[in-house]
Amino acid sequence: MTTETTTEQPALSMAVIVRDGKLLMIRRRQREGDLLWALPGGAIEEGEGPEEAAVRETIEETALVVTATKPLGERVHPKTGRLMSYTACEPVQGEARVADEDELDAVAWVAHSEIKDYVPYGLYGPVQEYLDEALPH
Repeated sequence: MTTETTTEQPALSMAVIVRDGKLLMIRRRQREGDLLWALPGGAIEEGEGPEEAAVRETIEETALVVTATKPLGERVHPKTGRLMSYTACEPVQGEARVADEDELDAVAWVAHSEIKDYVPYGLYGPVQEYLDEALPH
């Protein structure tokens, strides 16, 4: 068991959700540096795995119920320095909307060709590779 100091930020878990040939992106009210649009997700809580966190955060942020299908990898984010985990998820119930109005101001379903408009610096390699296979382009 590792002990964490209060100065360490918890690892983040992000959900990679595809429906009808599009990727779900969220726009946070508080910018993290120059990041405007992101994947749904948030801090992994104590006793929780990355997959559970991705599912829980998606429900909390967007009201969309998803199930984790496969881990896509993890990295230290080049812009924020935070440990990030990425999980492919499948929608099972509901429609994505801004459920957490304190945290989000918009959600969008993004086509493959539009990803670069939302994330100009590019997605994490394994996530982009997954989307290259999962999305029509």
